[in-house]
Amino acid sequence: MTTFTLNGEVRTVNTDPETPALWVIREQLDLTGTKFGCGMAQCGACTIHVNGRAQRACITPIAALEGASITTIEGLKSEDGSLHALQQAWIDQQVPQCGYCQSGQLMSAAALLADNPNPSDADIDTAMRGNVCRCGMYGRIRSAIKQVVGTSFYDAMEGSQNG
Repeated sequence: MTTFTLNGEVRTVNTDPETPALWVIREQLDLTGTKFGCGMAQCGACTIHVNGRAQRACITPIAALEGASITTIEGLKSEDGSLHALQQAWIDQQVPQCGYCQSGQLMSAAALLADNPNPSDADIDTAMRGNVCRCGMYGRIRSAIKQVVGTSFYDAMEGSQNG
């Protein structure tokens, strides 16, 4: 038995302690926003927050989450149920294309901003490095993160090209 808090709700699961958290979250707890990508912690599609830190659910055994506070993409929304600022920025900057990587991208970006509310481009690149977007929306992802901190990447690019 493993007990943890998932998106603010205490949950207990009875499964093999080595079962990856990804499969418990998706198959047993029916939260399918966290995606399976590579199964080797290389693509970032399965990113969740464990005690506020971005972590890959595909390689994290459920037993390692005993007593932890876990947030999935379903729990990212604001307390009043509205979109998280990053989710709105994703829409505003037209980030999603196929959308498969988006939950992992958003979770990594949210962890970055929780640790560093005013990241530089280098900080963003470092934090997002482990998230693969096959559609190549990296510029839009950076722009969405910058929107949340008050500076749009594309606006800055336009300004640098005009001056």
